[in-house]
Amino acid sequence: MDTKLTLKLDKFVIEQAKKYAASHNRSLSRIIESYLRSLIHRDKNDDESDFEISPFVKSMSTGVNIPADLDYKSEVLNHLTEKHK
Repeated sequence: MDTKLTLKLDKFVIEQAKKYAASHNRSLSRIIESYLRSLIHRDKNDDESDFEISPFVKSMSTGVNIPADLDYKSEVLNHLTEKHK
């Protein structure tokens, strides 16, 4: 069952991702789903994916666990405040 997901991403990243998807005759949703599936099944051979994820996309995985209660807005504000002191 497909479910809609809204993501907030950098405009440049979205534009480049759309170009990448179009050049590979894939939807951006399908590429993102395959990438997330590869994260979930990292240690398993995922037979459900019908195409290979590029090394560039795989390199974006950082392995960093972000706390569920992270207040990203205050983190950005703190970063910018420190940066512009």
